[in-house]
Amino acid sequence: MATTNDIKNGVVLSLDGQLWSVLEFQHVKPGKGGAFVRTKLRNVRSGKVVDKTFNAGTKIDFATVDRRDYSYLYQDGENYVFMDTSDYDQVTVPAATVGDAANYMLEGSEVQIAMYEGEALSVELPPSVILEVTYTEPGLQGDRSSAGTKSATLETGYEIQVPLFLENNTKVKVDTRSGDYLGRINE
Repeated sequence: MATTNDIKNGVVLSLDGQLWSVLEFQHVKPGKGGAFVRTKLRNVRSGKVVDKTFNAGTKIDFATVDRRDYSYLYQDGENYVFMDTSDYDQVTVPAATVGDAANYMLEGSEVQIAMYEGEALSVELPPSVILEVTYTEPGLQGDRSSAGTKSATLETGYEIQVPLFLENNTKVKVDTRSGDYLGRINE
């Protein structure tokens, strides 16, 4: 058993038989009364976000979540298949658990999967990935980076906004958290 003093961003708590990931926390010590911890929690399975307040020093259960490095192999219907890079075991993860990460994954992509009692809780990508633009409208002479943006389809099939000067078959760096264009990669 741990106490509320051990809460940090990213840890997973077991409350009322459900798993909750800590998004934010704040220790508050008012002038009057006892100290408390204000948290914002996300239900790991449903994605629901709630605010919860704990009295300081309250005992809480931390869930033991194992984060390991995996390599994305292929999509099998509605599921995605990953291989553990340390022991080569394969794990199948449902599309709902993979979520938006599928927009940035190519075969062989390195990801981190959080597992709890053999169940995949989430698939975490690096902060940015390098992908190739497979289709975008041609740019016009004089288009510059500050002029505006246009749609571009990446090799994963996901569509992002890029500067007007980008052309097909250009490698770009993309932020996996927001889907923003970060820059082009010159080879």
